[in-house]
Amino acid sequence: MFKPRLSRGLGLLVGSVALAVTLASAQAKTTLRVVVASYSAATQGIFDGMAKDFEAAHPDVDVKVEVIEWDNLQQRLTTDIAGGTAPDIAMIGTRWLVDYVKNDIAEPLDSYITPEFKGRFIESFMSPSTLDGKIYGLPVAASARAMYYNKDLLTKAGVTEPPATWDALVDDAKKVKALGGDVYGFGLQGKEIETDAYWYYSLWTHGGEILENGKSGVASPGAIASLQLYRDMIDQGLTEPQPTGSNRQDVERLFKQGRIAMLLTGPWLRGQIKTEAPTLNYALAPIPAGTTKATYGVTDSLMVFKSSQVKPLAYQFLSETAFSPKWRIEFTTKEGFLPVTKVEADQPIFTNDPQLKAFTAMLPYAHFAPPVANWEQMVDAIIRALQLVYTGQAKPDAALKEAAASIDAITAH
Repeated sequence: MFKPRLSRGLGLLVGSVALAVTLASAQAKTTLRVVVASYSAATQGIFDGMAKDFEAAHPDVDVKVEVIEWDNLQQRLTTDIAGGTAPDIAMIGTRWLVDYVKNDIAEPLDSYITPEFKGRFIESFMSPSTLDGKIYGLPVAASARAMYYNKDLLTKAGVTEPPATWDALVDDAKKVKALGGDVYGFGLQGKEIETDAYWYYSLWTHGGEILENGKSGVASPGAIASLQLYRDMIDQGLTEPQPTGSNRQDVERLFKQGRIAMLLTGPWLRGQIKTEAPTLNYALAPIPAGTTKATYGVTDSLMVFKSSQVKPLAYQFLSETAFSPKWRIEFTTKEGFLPVTKVEADQPIFTNDPQLKAFTAMLPYAHFAPPVANWEQMVDAIIRALQLVYTGQAKPDAALKEAAASIDAITAH
């Protein structure tokens, strides 16, 4: 009569052992933490797919993907680093690498990278993440900037060709304004991340530089003229009202809604238009010239933190999965960036895309953010000056002279 009780007890024992084995197996898995920035609604799915592929090939690994908004990413990483909880891999703006290397946060990848793996990349896009001859990051996204224009709005305004110069852009924006209604000739970003970059388009085409011979160049005559141009357009009602209330996504949204005639931004907007505004009649052209031609060249990178306890595994994830042909093609196609590896560049979707020529044709004129320490502090000084001018609280020369003094103080330390 004790057999049922014994059987039940044996069953409980077997179940407990099975549970213990399962828990032990789960605990035995190595966790790889990957933090990336959100480019679009597709980003999470892309990196979750990478994680699943890597876990399938490595059943003993658990890849944890965290997707953070770009505006919050740098502060999030700073907090994690300070708290000793930095991820193993993170996506970063490549310009952040200088400070990470200076503070011994970034792991150099040269001892891991094979010639075959390095040979996958388009060489020019490796340069921004190579410091003092060492590779600290791998380019995950690359872009140049161009001008998007709404063909229907310009045609309605009597404009037959996109403007090739800033003077022509101003004239065309006036014609769009004359149409009346809730439309604007030129979209001007004045808020949040890359507010400074939107000014660099004008700065560089007017012959200005951010830094010259180790000193600030943001108060040069060309720099002042470039900012006065934007202020004049605001005064004449050629931009959306109150640009300091518009971040990059806001002005891009207005363009997708057909309410902005001309906008300067990167290749990712093409993909968004395709899915969100497929009937929008638009085209691309180079950024208007001032005294010269210029565009903004940008790369974002995936880096490995020196504090990671699984650095070889982190590199393995990058080389086997994140930068495999399958996922590079998937990422670049869905996110709308320029190819960073040769296998992407050879795909018909890129070689047969005439719109991409608006970006690639500008690469010889591309400027990159200077690889200097404390760059983000300099950006803050520039953005403060721009916003004071955009809101009418300061004149371009006074605001830029103050920014230049702040930058010189930063570079002196």
